[in-house]
Amino acid sequence: MKVLAVDTTSARESVALAVDGVVVGEVRLRAVDAHSRRVLPAIAFLIESAGLAARDVEGYAVVVGPGSFTGVRVGLSTVQGLALAAARPCFGLSTLDVLAATIRGEAPTLVAMVDASRGDQVFAAVYDAEARLLSGPEAVAPEEIASRVEGEAAFVGDGAERYRDAIRRGKPASRFPARGLYLAATLARLAEPRLAAGEGVLPSALRPVYLRAADIRPSGR
Repeated sequence: MKVLAVDTTSARESVALAVDGVVVGEVRLRAVDAHSRRVLPAIAFLIESAGLAARDVEGYAVVVGPGSFTGVRVGLSTVQGLALAAARPCFGLSTLDVLAATIRGEAPTLVAMVDASRGDQVFAAVYDAEARLLSGPEAVAPEEIASRVEGEAAFVGDGAERYRDAIRRGKPASRFPARGLYLAATLARLAEPRLAAGEGVLPSALRPVYLRAADIRPSGR
């Protein structure tokens, strides 16, 4: 099955194409505030480079948050529009689930953290060694969630990187496996077998994961 995956939840924007479970192409971009202008050209380039047409894509996957409020909306609306136009199924997965999958097997407990970009908080969730959700997601202080975790644990995500010292204060025996934070390729590998198994949903059924309201301030006069 040919699956196109999109992640615009952070400045590390990426799109990837998987064919029968193998990632055959990926585009990575740094896009702090230009997701809507960059994602469609990246998708078009990726599909053309693979020698395919848009109609050849059989399913779409998207990271649904938590993350940048605007970025989450851009990714969802892009995938919904493409899938609706082509009458293709969709699959959404949380940022934290995808991050946890990148460190599957690294420790008995896995903790995925996304920098919440406000105060000393992260968006976080706790998983078992096979990246199955145990608790969360939630907005929480990094040292608080670290102190709750028993036994050996591995941490991943830009929140784990930013607050590594605070996490170690809460849990001195923490591990931080080195992983890239561009997520579309991992999402494509996770989504392809599930879409192939018929677990896809209609574009309208996709929902964002927001753990707090948007941080919107009125402009000065």
